[in-house]
Amino acid sequence: MLKKIIIVVLLCSTTFIFSQTKLPSFFSNNMVLQQNEKVSIWGTDKPNIIITVIGNWGNEASVKSDNNGKWKLKIKTPYAGGPYKLTIKGTEKITLNNVLIGEVWLCSGQSNMNMPVKGYSNQPIIGSNDAILNSKNDRIRLFNPERNTSLKPLNNVSGEWNEATPKSVKDFSATAYFFGKKLEQTLNVPIGLIHTSWGGSTVETWMDKETLSEFKTIKFPTKIPEGKVQKIPTLLYNAMLHPFVGYTMKGVIWYQGESNRANSNLYKKTFPTLIKSWRQKWQQGNFPFYFVQIAPFNYKDVNASFLREMQLQTMQNVVNTGMAVTLDIGECKNIHPSKKNTVGKRLAYWALAKDYQFSEIGYSGPIYKEMKIIGEKIKLHFEFAENGLTSFGEDLSGFEIAGEDKIFYSATAKIQKNKTINVWANEVKKPVAVRYAFKNCVKGTLFNTEGLPASSFRTDNWNEEPLKN
Repeated sequence: MLKKIIIVVLLCSTTFIFSQTKLPSFFSNNMVLQQNEKVSIWGTDKPNIIITVIGNWGNEASVKSDNNGKWKLKIKTPYAGGPYKLTIKGTEKITLNNVLIGEVWLCSGQSNMNMPVKGYSNQPIIGSNDAILNSKNDRIRLFNPERNTSLKPLNNVSGEWNEATPKSVKDFSATAYFFGKKLEQTLNVPIGLIHTSWGGSTVETWMDKETLSEFKTIKFPTKIPEGKVQKIPTLLYNAMLHPFVGYTMKGVIWYQGESNRANSNLYKKTFPTLIKSWRQKWQQGNFPFYFVQIAPFNYKDVNASFLREMQLQTMQNVVNTGMAVTLDIGECKNIHPSKKNTVGKRLAYWALAKDYQFSEIGYSGPIYKEMKIIGEKIKLHFEFAENGLTSFGEDLSGFEIAGEDKIFYSATAKIQKNKTINVWANEVKKPVAVRYAFKNCVKGTLFNTEGLPASSFRTDNWNEEPLKN
């Protein structure tokens, strides 16, 4: 008799579990769906029943749940607008209210992405008070999941969509918020920002195990360790990225690299692999992936300009990527630069120019193209300097020049009328190589006339491994 009661209870429990129509937390009130797309919606319900999703903008779609109760479908969205209602009909009926249609961006990385608009303790964000004061905007929506780690890929996170208000904005990523604010002001459409980052995290912890398996030196955890879980492969991908895989979006902004500075040669491979793997998992083609080059800082262990170089090469070699340079706004004694509004805008310039047809604006700083040796001088040519180069009235600094002995000397650099730069030093009579801002603690002085700074660069390929400063 007892055995029969237990069986009945278990059957009832199983039925109850499957009878609930469930959605991940990010399919909820206040969310933003990507405009003019077939967007993915998914969840769980009883096995083998019809699920219908209805958007009151005039589209609906249906699918049958599988034997485990999982379902996923695509529904067509209109051009930007709202608010709308989205109704899910399964075992139960769920209605999501205040849904907007617009542009959705995923924002990820480490502490400089995580840094909130209110700033960190004793590390401010310039302009944060006014930014928070004037942040109320129901067309900017923010999703900020709780931090979590996992040894296995998860399907959900803890979090909710919020309209931009002083309360929600002050604790949201400053870089992401200022990026989204610039888009909303310029495009005049709703903006949805999904922020998932963790301070101190390496690129490897945002990658899945299968992808990382090609790197034989990387060891995978068998248990979650205490302490710096930022630095353990796959843990953040599993818990804080995998749940969002498939959420239809426009693209990604990324701010990370400091924690990989000690092994730039590996980062040269892992970072492009991360971009490729995310694109494969989302199945949205080569969606835009814009990232921030790490800023100058007085590192004591390695020369992080090699890491900056690998980031530059990623932009040059991986399709549909872009890099916001921060060489002019770094703070050598503060690893978290305070001008996050500038960073967010520079990321937005890439998106506006490349994805939203604002082709008239500048979006990249000058990028070294080629050099010519002319007697005792080296002439440098640049891309992204169609209207010319400038130092805004200041002397150019940070240039070095070397001969065949590979000894670099501080150099004089002058901008020429033909949009080139001549570099020379009295100590070097037969120059062969130039470097610009190729140290940890530097100040960017070279810009194009659009006001965007040049990346650090070198014309040589000596000392491929990072050097002690």
